[in-house]
Amino acid sequence: MAKAFASQGDLSEKKISFTEVGEGLYAFTAEGDPNTGVIIGDESVMIVEAQATPRLARKVIDCVRSVTDKPISHVVLTHYHAVRVLGASAYGAREIIMSDVAAAMVEERGQEDWDSEFGRFPRLFQGHEEIPGLTRPTTTFSDSMTVWLGRRRVDIMKLGRAHTAGDAVIWVPDQEVMFTGDIVEYHSACYCGDGHFTDWPETLANIAAFEPRAIAPGRGDALVGEEMVAKAIANTADFIRSTYKPVERVVARGGSLKEAWDAVRAACDPKFANYAIYEHCLPFNVARAYDEAKGIDT
Repeated sequence: MAKAFASQGDLSEKKISFTEVGEGLYAFTAEGDPNTGVIIGDESVMIVEAQATPRLARKVIDCVRSVTDKPISHVVLTHYHAVRVLGASAYGAREIIMSDVAAAMVEERGQEDWDSEFGRFPRLFQGHEEIPGLTRPTTTFSDSMTVWLGRRRVDIMKLGRAHTAGDAVIWVPDQEVMFTGDIVEYHSACYCGDGHFTDWPETLANIAAFEPRAIAPGRGDALVGEEMVAKAIANTADFIRSTYKPVERVVARGGSLKEAWDAVRAACDPKFANYAIYEHCLPFNVARAYDEAKGIDT
């Protein structure tokens, strides 16, 4: 009998936090579940990451309404994964923004990803009957774009491949705060099934070069203060390196996927075994690292 994914047994509700990471900027977090960012402008609100279902999105909306009654005008999606995008319809935003690469990934593999994540994360997909279909953008960009929420400037850009090929980050320069999606995690394993291990460290360095005062990561607590930001970036880089390097060595000597699995467990278990979704991510991370080390780019 096949072993179930670890996440299939994770059915307990998570405690929600709504943390101010800058003036008019918030991170909706839930103990390692997917995070959502909130950017309040002069006249409207931008949401970063939509959640997996409209039901979960309404929990975000409740938090937004606790601090502002301004309408939600924009939803920015840092990548295409189902748990990030399928709740978008709940916000009623006039603009849904993705990178051009992320939009292409929706068409290429969006339905397969939805079907897969639905099976692996039953708790996150409660209320899935309300999802109207795949979330597609109204606006895409190739390298970067700027949105003005009144006088508040929001820069949306690609800084390199990492969690997926189409990752975007959102930078709010007046507060020097960045919303990174799953490029940066905090006390949560990185899901690397669509990842690019050899690119990821440079993308993290590109984020660090902005010297953010705060980061809303993809999973885990909001990162407020330069010390916490630096710690989370370094820890994410360590997770990526500790996953990929053992596999790279196994592949270099002609070793098997099972040997790669054992090598990753030996390197990562002592440091990351207590991280959110660690056991869930491991099979995907090892398989993807093995492919990349064998020269398979995508």
